[in-house]
Amino acid sequence: MPASEPRWWYGRDGGWQALLLSPVAALVGRVAARRILNAKPYRSSLPVICAGNFTAGGSGKTPLALLLAQLVAEEDREPWFLSRGYGGKLAGPVRVAPARHSAADVGDEPLLLARAAPTIVSRDRGLGAKAIEAMASDKAVIIMDDGLQNPGLAKDLSIAIVDRSRGFGNGRVIPAGPLRAPLEVQGKLAQLIVLTGQGATDPSLLESLKAISGAPIISAGIRANGNAMQLRNRKVIAFAGIANPERFFSTLRAIGALVTAQKTFADHHMFTEAEARGLLDDAERTGALLVTTEKDLARLAGATGAPGALRDRAQALAMRTTIEENDLGVLRQLVRSAIAR
Repeated sequence: MPASEPRWWYGRDGGWQALLLSPVAALVGRVAARRILNAKPYRSSLPVICAGNFTAGGSGKTPLALLLAQLVAEEDREPWFLSRGYGGKLAGPVRVAPARHSAADVGDEPLLLARAAPTIVSRDRGLGAKAIEAMASDKAVIIMDDGLQNPGLAKDLSIAIVDRSRGFGNGRVIPAGPLRAPLEVQGKLAQLIVLTGQGATDPSLLESLKAISGAPIISAGIRANGNAMQLRNRKVIAFAGIANPERFFSTLRAIGALVTAQKTFADHHMFTEAEARGLLDDAERTGALLVTTEKDLARLAGATGAPGALRDRAQALAMRTTIEENDLGVLRQLVRSAIAR
């Protein structure tokens, strides 16, 4: 079962835990850097666009991947998603069929992506790209949801997403901090950096980004969509098993929902009978609505017993990426350049 990220990852220095784990982190960092720098990736015959991040955990990759699919479609091309399928048991390559596959098979993100465009799950990204080449037309464009550091597939456009409120945490590599590889190595991978989240950007974060990468920096918002305003002034029990649940809880409050309780679970968490029953009982007792994320609801697909009842009772708060016109123009031009190669 995926574990929750340690809170001390996002402390100033990580405290004694980060210090204790720093030798392991140094080894992980060296291995990751060597893997990236010595890569001999497969070059697909189709354009490849990647939406990833420098850190473990949530920064808004999936909503941005969905926006990229929209931009690709506007160029009269066919978006095809490629995902590792984290949390799923199928190594792939396999095309996701939401009516047949569950999150236990392919992971939660691919189930969401497959609603918008054809989606392939493959732990070997090169094999995944080859599978798309075999299935799709020559108008296809591969959009990777995550995989910035993955060396198996060459990218025509790599986008690094950074949550402006979390930044790089304590600046250390896993397991001493949230970085997936040394920052100076990762920075060279990105042709665009997208800042997400609310509030002002810490000037030190901007300085760090400019120091590691010459890529342009744009801003994006993650906003509620769909049924959001129906939750205004309604009592809500919010629950989430994602990497950064506070963004979800804050969004609910921002739209005026009366959050009477918030329940946090580990990222990609599979709900047990007891956990689901507890949520249902709390909602019954308080008369509150059960609201969760789209990923959590996707993870409940096909469930029986109390988890199945939770799926039927809960509603998802849909989120989308919004970008102001000038910054959207930068993104659109980079997408066009990637497609044109």
